[in-house]
Amino acid sequence: MATRLDSPPPGIDDTATVLEEHIIDIVSDSGEGAQKCGQSLAGIAARMGNGIWTVEIIPAEIQPPARSIEGASGNRTRLATGPVGNGGDAADLVVAFNEQVLLGRLRAQELKPGCIVLMENMWESNPDPEIAASYVAVRDELVADGYQVYEIPMEEKCLEYVADPRRGKNMFVLGLLCRIYSLDLDLAREQVAFTFAKKGDRVILPNQQLLQAGWQWAEESLDLRFRIPATPPREPRVVVNGNTAIGLGVMASGMEVCAMYPITPATSASHYLSEIFEKVGGVVHQAEDEIAACAFAIGASYAGKCAVTITSGPGYSLKQEGIGLAVMAEIPLVIVNVQRGGPSTGQPTKAEQGDLLTSVFGSHGDAPKVVMGVGDIEDCFYSIITARRIAETFNMVVVVLTDASLATAQQPFIRPRFSEDWLAPPIDQSPIPDGAEPYEWDRDSGLARRFIPGQPKGMHCLTGLAHDRSSTVAYDPSINQEGLRNRSMKLAAFQKTLMPAAVVGDQEGELLVVGWGSTKGAIEEAVERVRADGHRAGSMHLKFLQPMAPGIAEAMQRFEHVMAVENNYCDYVGDGLIDNENRRYTNLAWMLRARTLIDIDCWGEVRGQPLKPGRIEEVLREKLS
Repeated sequence: MATRLDSPPPGIDDTATVLEEHIIDIVSDSGEGAQKCGQSLAGIAARMGNGIWTVEIIPAEIQPPARSIEGASGNRTRLATGPVGNGGDAADLVVAFNEQVLLGRLRAQELKPGCIVLMENMWESNPDPEIAASYVAVRDELVADGYQVYEIPMEEKCLEYVADPRRGKNMFVLGLLCRIYSLDLDLAREQVAFTFAKKGDRVILPNQQLLQAGWQWAEESLDLRFRIPATPPREPRVVVNGNTAIGLGVMASGMEVCAMYPITPATSASHYLSEIFEKVGGVVHQAEDEIAACAFAIGASYAGKCAVTITSGPGYSLKQEGIGLAVMAEIPLVIVNVQRGGPSTGQPTKAEQGDLLTSVFGSHGDAPKVVMGVGDIEDCFYSIITARRIAETFNMVVVVLTDASLATAQQPFIRPRFSEDWLAPPIDQSPIPDGAEPYEWDRDSGLARRFIPGQPKGMHCLTGLAHDRSSTVAYDPSINQEGLRNRSMKLAAFQKTLMPAAVVGDQEGELLVVGWGSTKGAIEEAVERVRADGHRAGSMHLKFLQPMAPGIAEAMQRFEHVMAVENNYCDYVGDGLIDNENRRYTNLAWMLRARTLIDIDCWGEVRGQPLKPGRIEEVLREKLS
């Protein structure tokens, strides 16, 4: 068993305050590197063996005005002694490159009362009297409200090493935070070298000097010393964000084609693939639009190579007609939908779970698909492998739902060990038996052998029109009914392979909380908090949303109350005209009520941010009372 480092690592004094966890926000104007600073901090802590979870703080605009309250850009890092599955509640410490972005976090109620505030002090002497007055006013307000304010000469110190401090403050702050949190300086130097590896020593060396300068300044000038005990990992781990994990999963699955069109927040997954996919024999095709990307992926899959197309909500809407073709023609296809706020352009950089119903039902006519929700960063990797296997086994469309929260969040997990079982078997090019038909549906499962173009005796006309078993266009009522039945029957056949839904926590009692996707960690943490007070509560997280696992209704019946918690919208009784007859439920609650005929309550929030365990805890306590 691995041993937790309760004693300080070599080179670190033993006077530091020992903590179970801390949440650190780093905020700046766009382009000042606060996100890179936070990601590097998390990477260092993860290598030491801490649990980490990061949340990118992304402004709604691509390039908001400098020094604007709405323009805060940066990163939240949750450091803990053990694994964590979400970004936590409010920040314990915040580093702000100017007072306006700090105000943005303060007004969003993202800082704990008495939070430690590290402020860039250059603004007090700014030649513009309004800027100088603004800085002084915010600083004095924070002190009066009980925040622990420290003024940091970031600009002054960085000018000793670089001509443009905007390109150096982030590494100075990284060194400062490494000293505050007793992180290994040698590991930090390695992390900086890794971060700037592509740019060479010309960039690496001055950034390492800035790191050292930040460490030294904190050593000499700050009385803040914390240490979060870590457990050195026994096995190699990786620390990546969800979109990178998606890209790794695509390669590990054996898929060789990714067709995409750039869209926030999904683009970085295909950017990562475009850098490395060719090295393992893959192709990233950037199409002229979302429709073309879907059509290209369908064509590749029809030719024998199961393909993936990666998009977000608006792009998924555009792909719907192509998805219907893949369903009708029974062509395997994997679609990754990195959800964002909607409708229309909505909130392109913000998190939401609003695409569940459209993923399951969003089509003209009946178009059954398998729909999966991804729960954490590791799940982003393995879900793609699973999705490819399902798509090719059942000749179906498989939709994988992740979101903006997971896309940019980082979490360590055990480095995957490649398995041959992940890959598709070789394409079957053996001759088709005499008399076999391209849609020779099995009566019980709806499955039919997949015909690959070029197979001897397998030639037929592929069509998106209603067709019979020979793929001949047919409008006979009984033939259309047969086709719809068999395409639906495949969902039933797949559902029979699923394990019963698992309940975490109490197996029966007062309240069962049901969720899906990126809410997993926050829900489970909130449930554990109310259980610690003696409440009998459990949580159930659904990976498969269509079809659903067996045993859900039976599990619900063991609890007095059931509530779905989601990051999408719902009405609340008593809010204006809302009553029990016209209330709209969250996405999963709609589906569960229809599936189980159980009176399921729901709570949803659409603030453009990941759900926090503390907010969910409040809701659960209100329900339990």
